[in-house]
Amino acid sequence: MKTLILGVAAALALSACSTPCDSPGGLCAPISSVASPPEPERTRLPDRPPEPPPEEAQVFAVAMPPGTTGDEGPPPAAGKTVRVGLMLPLRSETLGQAADALRAGFMAAWERDKAGFEVSVIETGDAPDEVLPAYQAALGANDIVVGPLARSAVTALAASPLVTKPTIALNRPEGREDAALPPNMLSIGLSIEDEARQVAEWAAGDYPGGEALILSGGNAWQRRIASAFAAHWQQLGHMAKTLEMSTTNGYLSDAELVALRARLASEPVELLFAALDADQARQLRTALNAPPLGDIPLYGTSSLNPGRTNLLEGGELDGVRLLDLPWQVQRDSSTVMSYPRPEPRDEVRLSADMERLYALGIDAFRVAREIALKPGQPVTLDGVTGQLTIEFGNGPARFRRVEPTAVYRNGVPVPLPAPGTQP
Repeated sequence: MKTLILGVAAALALSACSTPCDSPGGLCAPISSVASPPEPERTRLPDRPPEPPPEEAQVFAVAMPPGTTGDEGPPPAAGKTVRVGLMLPLRSETLGQAADALRAGFMAAWERDKAGFEVSVIETGDAPDEVLPAYQAALGANDIVVGPLARSAVTALAASPLVTKPTIALNRPEGREDAALPPNMLSIGLSIEDEARQVAEWAAGDYPGGEALILSGGNAWQRRIASAFAAHWQQLGHMAKTLEMSTTNGYLSDAELVALRARLASEPVELLFAALDADQARQLRTALNAPPLGDIPLYGTSSLNPGRTNLLEGGELDGVRLLDLPWQVQRDSSTVMSYPRPEPRDEVRLSADMERLYALGIDAFRVAREIALKPGQPVTLDGVTGQLTIEFGNGPARFRRVEPTAVYRNGVPVPLPAPGTQP
């Protein structure tokens, strides 16, 4: 395990990414090649053997937009440097690419507002028995710790007595999402269940008292989305039916789609919720495209957005309503535009989930910065992952993320105006 003290200038490195840690998948923008920064000095944490050098990775670069440094408020008091430790499983076979995407976003945000903040990147494994000793060592060298990323590690840390300094976990603990965390621990991970519940509230506002049919495939993440939507929809006082559809090579069964058409013709519902991916949703819409079935509103989460580099040709999804991060659907907002996008040195296509994790890295630094600058005060942040509300340092920590609504138009998800505003 190694601690990297990074003095990053205008260029940052990001390895190729493809595996999300908590949500289904789609990002990438081309760029010119840039040289990698010199290798920083490395020092080993105690009681750990040295690790072999990493294999050469595909390098991505991020260049800061001009005139964007230090726009988020004053730095800490003169002479005080806030030390932030970023713990990530960079060498993990399962989470290494996701961790690298998150690291690049975190460092891009630090580069923009670095005055008064020092960041150390702490390489860990993803197993609790590797993370907990690294966390304990990080406490002595940092004022704030950001991490861990693996869900099992977050669970183990939350159950331990170690959390004595501000800690920003990058995932949700296993089990109940409303389970109490240590007072010094804040969880800001992206949650597909949270998205599903927000979609339920949105749809309930559009169709009060309406009945929903919840459609899902058989993947674990699809069942999680469907279950979260169904539970919240019923808590809101609405009726719901659930249909799990079988798939072959990722595609919905044609026979079951024919049966679904017949069912909806005889048992109409006010709306559909699709716990599906974008290809499956397009297949569904194609099967239901004839009136009156084609007029049934269809809602979903960010799983319906494969990212701009992977958008599906055609307008089959036009009219479909979904949630996604501002980073994905509000690219012309001033907040999103003030941060760089990862750009590949060679021809590489990042998934939308790697984009989302890069955006989470940006907001992770911004949350750490706000906690350091405003200890004990509630914070509202216009984040690149959503509108963030944070309470930390004054009783139990609380965090809420509200993502923007969007609708497919001409084959592209575009943001809808916020409630109470003019379109």
